[in-house]
Amino acid sequence: MSYAVEIAVPGTEGAVLAPAGLSSPGSICTGCTVSGGQVQRLTEATSGQELLWVTPDAAEVTFRYTYSGQPGTYPEAIFHPAPSRYTRAAPALIEEAQQIAGSGDDLTRATRIARAVAERFDYGHPVQKFTDGFDHVPHLACGLTEGSCVDIHTYFLASLRAAGIEAGYVVGFFFPEVGDCTSGHCWAVTRIDGQTQEWDISHFLQIGRREVGPALNPKGGFRVPVGHSSALAHSGIGFADLKLLVEPMVMQGGEPVRFDTKQIRLLMPAIA
Repeated sequence: MSYAVEIAVPGTEGAVLAPAGLSSPGSICTGCTVSGGQVQRLTEATSGQELLWVTPDAAEVTFRYTYSGQPGTYPEAIFHPAPSRYTRAAPALIEEAQQIAGSGDDLTRATRIARAVAERFDYGHPVQKFTDGFDHVPHLACGLTEGSCVDIHTYFLASLRAAGIEAGYVVGFFFPEVGDCTSGHCWAVTRIDGQTQEWDISHFLQIGRREVGPALNPKGGFRVPVGHSSALAHSGIGFADLKLLVEPMVMQGGEPVRFDTKQIRLLMPAIA
């Protein structure tokens, strides 16, 4: 079944930056159309993914991402992230991840890492992130650290890669089964023996489970991928080290900033 996501943001004097959409094993993204502005398509420097650079010419700018409902694949670049403070693991984290992964097949090793990461975090949205002030992903010792989906999967991905397991970061939107409230979300993917597995430790933690496995939607709902990877950059626009680009962002003072107001809708099936 085809579906679509529409995101409406206010027209502004500043340009608007947005992801262009992402295909996955769940569905092929057939494109993103924009109304309310002039669109320029850019190539992001570190991942090679396409971005949308929009100059508004109306009171509202609407992005419409459409999906075929047919199986697709993640891009190769998702499994080869550029070095950054969001991907570079501390030596102590590398050592521990390798010890936790242990021996055996890579799916078993990845599951051990996922469950160990789940034991290090409580789900939340702290003002201060555990990565703040570091040029790498630091090692977390004993105790629980509060972290969002971004924080938890940053640690998980750094651990997976330290153990030699191909892994990538997916960003998009999660629509719950009940209610209209949606939000930006991220999850992790691995590629083991040519097969793709998807992981969402944060959703396991939100429903009080720590026996994490390779599965999405343990809390129910529907998710839509729109982009991938972290520490994004584009020299022509002048931004660098952008942690994530999920929803459209307005350029202010040379930096992408989230909109205070926006509307996000899931259309199932997509309406022409």
